Amino acid sequence: MPKSAIVQARIDAQTKSRAKEILDRLNISLSKAISLYLRQIVYCRGIPFRIRIPNKLTAETLSKSEQGRGLHKVSNADELLAELDD
Repeated sequence: MPKSAIVQARIDAQTKSRAKEILDRLNISLSKAISLYLRQIVYCRGIPFRIRIPNKLTAETLSKSEQGRGLHKVSNADELLAELDD
């Protein structure tokens, strides 16, 4: 099917930039990713993932992590896996 429709959306620059970095690593254009998302909406007949309002603890935890507070850091994946095994 020929592509003739245009979709415009406003989004904050940081989210767009971070998403584009990931998509570049996957070799997928932003336009293709949006097309894939819209096709999944059609296929699933709805949003293709659960959307829920977080409870108070989850909301607070997400807020802290977005601010870089209370994060547990490791130097590499092996260190993380070793800690998870303990």
